[in-house]
Amino acid sequence: MLYMLAACLFSATAAGETVAGQTGERQTIRIAYTDWASSVASANLIRGVFQEKLAMRCELVMMSADRMWEAVAKGEVDAMLSAWLPHTHAHYKEAFGEKVVDLGPNLEGARTGLVVPDVKLGRLAAGAGIRKSYITIDSIAEIKDHAGKFNHRIIGIEPEAGIMRQTGEAMETYGLEDFELVKGSEKEMTDALSRAIRRQEWIVITGWIPHWSFARWNLKFLEDPKNIYGGKGYVHTLVREGLSEDMPEAFALLDNFHWEPEAVGQVMLWIQEDDGRVPYDKALRWMRANPEKVDAWLTGN
Repeated sequence: MLYMLAACLFSATAAGETVAGQTGERQTIRIAYTDWASSVASANLIRGVFQEKLAMRCELVMMSADRMWEAVAKGEVDAMLSAWLPHTHAHYKEAFGEKVVDLGPNLEGARTGLVVPDVKLGRLAAGAGIRKSYITIDSIAEIKDHAGKFNHRIIGIEPEAGIMRQTGEAMETYGLEDFELVKGSEKEMTDALSRAIRRQEWIVITGWIPHWSFARWNLKFLEDPKNIYGGKGYVHTLVREGLSEDMPEAFALLDNFHWEPEAVGQVMLWIQEDDGRVPYDKALRWMRANPEKVDAWLTGN
């Protein structure tokens, strides 16, 4: 009987519940993230701060972009750090915005759009004495004029992502109906980009900043004269209703959390260089290198 009682108490505590005398107090905070490089970086970083500085258990739950919004709205998770606003996730905000608490941007200067390599040829261009990029367009409007070189394809990511919705609209607006928007993972997209650059083949992808690929290769956003992608934006932190009352210390940290594209870019590069095997270790590395920044999130100063 004593063994069974102990087992029940252990099971309840492991599930994030508490023993008698602490009923209702949550010991685990659950953070939703998606399989994007920037989302992986920010989720692991905030997990590190919760666990190393606040001694709170932090569970990361990977899901699609639309499910992140829904999960926060329903209280299935406590927070997400990857709401791309005001443009990319505008339709998710319309659906769930009244049921979540928006803590504002944790990162400024985000951008989405169609991206091509801006890689120079390996030899000097005749006469001009300069090296020219092998892809010669600058605007989305020019894509259809080179459909054959692009194999009538735009390389995208998972279909639930906001940028895929925007790209579908862009294809219709710019007359790219005979193009295929290739669905897949972020890794599949960056693998295709890497192959095309090595072979100096034409490719156009769905791209965004912050992302480690902009540090790895010379890339450029194609101009968007119809403003489908909306220019620069922000990445917001969203939390469930009631978090400030249930977990005030956690709420305060999430409210204070803010970093710069250069910082998230560094963490993403470290993670990518290790093939994404131990992103938490890379987050801890950044924390050790930036103690003043972490302290500011904890104190609000």
